[in-house]
Amino acid sequence: MSRIGKLPVAVPAGVTVSFADGVVTVKGPKGTLTQEVRPEVKIDVQPNEVVVTRIDDEKASRSYHGLYRQLIHNMVEGVSKGYSKTLLINGVGFKAEISKDAKILTLGLGFSTIIEYMIPEGITIVAETPTKIIISGIDKAKVGQVSAEIRSLREPEPYKGKGIKYDTENIRRKVGKSGGKK
Repeated sequence: MSRIGKLPVAVPAGVTVSFADGVVTVKGPKGTLTQEVRPEVKIDVQPNEVVVTRIDDEKASRSYHGLYRQLIHNMVEGVSKGYSKTLLINGVGFKAEISKDAKILTLGLGFSTIIEYMIPEGITIVAETPTKIIISGIDKAKVGQVSAEIRSLREPEPYKGKGIKYDTENIRRKVGKSGGKK
């Protein structure tokens, strides 16, 4: 039995979970999320928890068992608390700004042109300082994807550490050239 799949998902007060026609819908104070569920697993919605079971012991069923339990758990946590990731920008003259309508993130990353990143629907980005960006939303996968896309615009390099990195990320630094003039 899946160690993750057999755990029930606790549903906090203010969050409602419903399952109909192969779609799980989670509503909470921060918004609504939906997820299609494959027929290899069954979803049992109870008043204070959601239990995910599989229909047989086939390999695919065992795989989806833990997956859908975790997806539902992430949805419940997202609509109740939300998710956020913090990115730090390091480099001389590197900066980030949000447009007045909060639809475009403008990044100056040392290239000859300014990079404009369109902020997707359901994601909020705040530039606390010109070198600190906070990405938040209710969908864990979307928050992670957006932060990975922004980070990929200028990944941190190992010599000076210039670029965009996660706040929890450690950059392994390399020593530069050690040879002198001969």
